[in-house]
Amino acid sequence: MTGSGTQAAAAGREVARARALLLAARPRTLPAALAPVLVGCAVAWAAGGLRPLRALAALLVALLIQVGTNYANDVLDFERGTDTAARVGPLRVTQAGLLSPRAVKLAAATAFGLAALAGLYLAAVAGWELLIVGAVSILAALAYTGGPSPLAYNGLADPFVMAFFGFVAVCGTVFVQLGQVPPLAFAAALPIGALATAILVVNNVRDVETDAAAGRRTLPVRFGRRFGVVEYAALLALAFASLPAIFAAGLVGPSVLLPLVLVPLAVPLLRSVARERGPALNATLAGTGRLLLLFAALLAAGIAWGGRAA
Repeated sequence: MTGSGTQAAAAGREVARARALLLAARPRTLPAALAPVLVGCAVAWAAGGLRPLRALAALLVALLIQVGTNYANDVLDFERGTDTAARVGPLRVTQAGLLSPRAVKLAAATAFGLAALAGLYLAAVAGWELLIVGAVSILAALAYTGGPSPLAYNGLADPFVMAFFGFVAVCGTVFVQLGQVPPLAFAAALPIGALATAILVVNNVRDVETDAAAGRRTLPVRFGRRFGVVEYAALLALAFASLPAIFAAGLVGPSVLLPLVLVPLAVPLLRSVARERGPALNATLAGTGRLLLLFAALLAAGIAWGGRAA
């Protein structure tokens, strides 16, 4: 092989590696990280305390922790034997042999390391308490599929997502900008956490059979597929019902009701979760992610437009 041929082959391998890393990062899951930061910034804006640089750092932390979690899940599920050729979800690069376990672990460590650097900046400008929040968030991300009792394997993933993608992410974004967490932040975190958890539920309903075979005791595995469908419906209902409750509590004006226009988008998603099986639910998974992002955008607009932090 000539020198130019060798260089071309090396370049091709690097491109393939980059594509595999992008695939393992699972960009379609990133709305779950973006949405709470968007809403948290709107709460800060309503209180007159939006700080763009801190908001950007909070966004970087959220996105990097999400990406690091996705990398960790890819390799740790493979090492546990959960990801096999029978997998019906999106391709996992470690299981497919596109990247070595060592390479994926290095990518996860890099993402978490960069998140820690951004977190150090936030701790320096907003308070040392954020060091604890950041450390717990990264440890929880690793505990999702790692450690002796992974959250994703014992039915605790649902409250984990509600807590970290809802309350921790929204309220943390507000805190780094205001130095406090007003009641509106907690209220706005509830629907965001509910829809983020709904994404997980679609994943669990889709994988109920393969998860059961692999010993992964998600809630649909423990209590049946129907339970997952009911849980999904309850989370959608909670997200939309929280809007009039926030308005009635006087935390923000009627513009907070803007996301209610998305109800017609949510109904077909619920119908799909109830009726579809296996890979057909991949489109529903993506659709739930889009619903979360649109909901967050409209909620943020409603809070910024007519909000007043209590």
